Amino acid sequence: MRFKAAAVIVFASALGLAGCKFVKTADKDKEDQAGAFDPDKLVAEIWDGKVVPYLEKRAAPLPEVLSATAANADEAGQKYGYKAKQGNAPWTFIAKVDGTIVAEETKSRAGYVDVDVDGDAKADVRVSIGPAIRGTALRDSLDFVDFNSFKNQIEWAQFGKSFNTYVNRTLLEKLPREGLTGKTIKATGAYPLPAAGQLPQLAPATITIGG
Repeated sequence: MRFKAAAVIVFASALGLAGCKFVKTADKDKEDQAGAFDPDKLVAEIWDGKVVPYLEKRAAPLPEVLSATAANADEAGQKYGYKAKQGNAPWTFIAKVDGTIVAEETKSRAGYVDVDVDGDAKADVRVSIGPAIRGTALRDSLDFVDFNSFKNQIEWAQFGKSFNTYVNRTLLEKLPREGLTGKTIKATGAYPLPAAGQLPQLAPATITIGG
């Protein structure tokens, strides 16, 4: 009788498991990775088709933007920039830089060049040349990305950082790093409203140095 009872229990257990699907740990990991948040991929997917065309369409020559900002920052922001409607985000401006490099910093990871755009031999804007880019101006200048589309603040921050990573990998790493002062530069990008007396800090989306 004990043997028959044990057989019944084993048979019942087999029936209970017949409808279950066993998933290998490796397969489960692949499923999790497939649905994981990938900010680098998101940026790469929208860069050529949306980001660059948007910035090139919205960008005005830097002297025009600076003049408007000096007169009325809010009015200038509405015409030349963007800020999220929710919260207290500052204006992020979009501009084209066309000038001459008057100073350079290439030893720091947050490298930059200072650029004269009006011919007076004085710097009007500081353009990041990486490899590190401070801030999230490129992300913050786009009216088609929204914080509410992300799960949390961490994902939103990672998304902003990925713009800088992408720019460095696809553009800035290819730039010359020596003897930049005196060379011409053209760039289109975005910068946050600077503090009084400070140069605008432009994160470029397109950039060429020299001929």
